[in-house]
Amino acid sequence: MNRQDCLIGEHVILEPLSLEHVPGLILAANDGELWTLWYTNIPDASGMKAYVEFAQACENRGEAVAFAVRDKVSGNIVGSTRICHWDQPNRRLEIGYTWYAKSYQRTAINTESKLLILRYAFNTLDAIAVEFRTHRHNLASRNAIERLGAKQDGILRNHKILADGTIRDTVVFSILETEWPLVEPFLTSRLTHYQS
Repeated sequence: MNRQDCLIGEHVILEPLSLEHVPGLILAANDGELWTLWYTNIPDASGMKAYVEFAQACENRGEAVAFAVRDKVSGNIVGSTRICHWDQPNRRLEIGYTWYAKSYQRTAINTESKLLILRYAFNTLDAIAVEFRTHRHNLASRNAIERLGAKQDGILRNHKILADGTIRDTVVFSILETEWPLVEPFLTSRLTHYQS
């Protein structure tokens, strides 16, 4: 991806993540104090710069493509998302590190963001599979991933040790390139529910 490129929809603009986005990301994370949620790894104000720098380092290694999420109507930065764990030789990648300000959750922003990234993954990056991963106990996230049309592949037991010392089981979902022709119109039709 050319680092000047954006992915643009009717509701959202996905901009290449940069340090210029840090103040907007801090405001977005403050909406709901997202760093306090047990099932996420969203930084508070003191950690946001390092969060962006880590994403940029992953990009420089060819493992990620990170975005700031901008509400097209208000112009506000409302969250972040990225392609991560990009296994280019095997044409697999994950969409993760996705979070939105509380007031933007369960809106057209998430659906359209996922649609734009999935289009980019399958149509431009030529992916054969796109993964989504979440905490086993994060039922809201699991339900949201299923609503995208992804199918559960399995559960990685004792997958990660979290910052508080607890051990996370990770649920893995995916959409395959053969499923994308059905998923794309499904997600497009879901966006019509958000039209006024």
